[in-house]
Amino acid sequence: ASCLQHRLVVRDASSLQILQLYTCLDQIQYIEWSSDSLFVLCAMYKRGIVQVWSLEQPDWHCKIDEGSAGLVASCWSPDGRHILNTTEFHLRITVWSLCTKSVSYIKYPKACQQGVAFTKDGRYVAVAERRDCKDFISIFVCNNWQLLRHFDTDTQDLFGIEWAPNGCVLAAWDTCLEYKVLLYSLDGRLLSSYRAYEWPLGIKSIAWSPSSQFLAVGSFDEKVRILNHVTWKKITEFDHPATIASKKTIVYKEVEKSPTVETERLSFPPTRALASSLFSTQSKYEISQVPVSLQYVKPVADRANPKVGVGMLAFSADNCFLATKNDNIPNAVWIWDIRKLKLSVVLEQLCTIQCFQWDPSQPRLAVCTGSSRVYLWSPAGCVVVQVPGEGDFQIVSLSWHSTGDSIVLLSKENFCVCYLEREEV
Repeated sequence: ASCLQHRLVVRDASSLQILQLYTCLDQIQYIEWSSDSLFVLCAMYKRGIVQVWSLEQPDWHCKIDEGSAGLVASCWSPDGRHILNTTEFHLRITVWSLCTKSVSYIKYPKACQQGVAFTKDGRYVAVAERRDCKDFISIFVCNNWQLLRHFDTDTQDLFGIEWAPNGCVLAAWDTCLEYKVLLYSLDGRLLSSYRAYEWPLGIKSIAWSPSSQFLAVGSFDEKVRILNHVTWKKITEFDHPATIASKKTIVYKEVEKSPTVETERLSFPPTRALASSLFSTQSKYEISQVPVSLQYVKPVADRANPKVGVGMLAFSADNCFLATKNDNIPNAVWIWDIRKLKLSVVLEQLCTIQCFQWDPSQPRLAVCTGSSRVYLWSPAGCVVVQVPGEGDFQIVSLSWHSTGDSIVLLSKENFCVCYLEREEV
């Protein structure tokens, strides 16, 4: 699904043929599929309206108007039949049921980066709350939206919450001014509290491993700490130095080469598409000899949100690899072998890393840097893929299909789909 102003376009994922075309009441600012892909939500925050469209019944429609309360966020519940709307100033979360047309309210939600978290099985939802200048967490049962547990957290300013994939442990972390990770059970018991240091800036990013065995915590001191699920203590920490010295680490460096084509030798004038492919600079990876000095950017210390520390973390689907990005070294992706707890590969790009994401079916990482190329790494090696087409298609974000057969590549105004052929076994 894609939106253009107030129009929603639904296409077939394999052929990109247009299946449905819907017209909304205003400019669409957010879209989201339901978990079963039967409904799609379109949020128009400026007007405080959400419209829902059905793929099976194009004539069916639903409009949710929050009225004077306004709207700042909207999302599906995991069952795909309830919509959670957050009103302006985070006064409440309204839960709308598409089945019974009933409405439930969750009061005092906190305005933080990640304040609502569902378990993977969709049975429970945790909501960060702020009451009387204190932080709380409420856990609700999703089938009837009844309160299961309500407890306060030992945080100065709760920044985010996230469930482990098995749904047994909830991680909550404090503001960047206070390094603190709290781990709670489903019944609200504090299982453990972890603090690496006290005074400098603290946690910047968090990621659970798919098996729920590891919790990776990225911080402003340019390190990632791995906590285990038995004692919730640190088992190792990964540094991000500007110089790679270990001979056991493979450093792939992106290099650009301008092609040399003699147009006089062409027996025919090149077409526009051929000319763009002939004369555009091409890119490939080369293996660098260690030691390798990476491009290091010194952060501006007297400004808010300094570009320092580990800002991006992601585990591979098989639990074997962890990809990280240190904002001080913006052009590099670090890939760690979790089985050996060692740095395996560094990808050094020509431009700043915008986004990376693991293939959901195998250990294969896709990276984009704001250029017209997508970069793919797997344990077998890595490759640069040039997006064909006229003009400059700058990829700023990407998203894998759930099967791993294709990737959606997004620029600021356009999108394209990259299809990957599976090897015949």
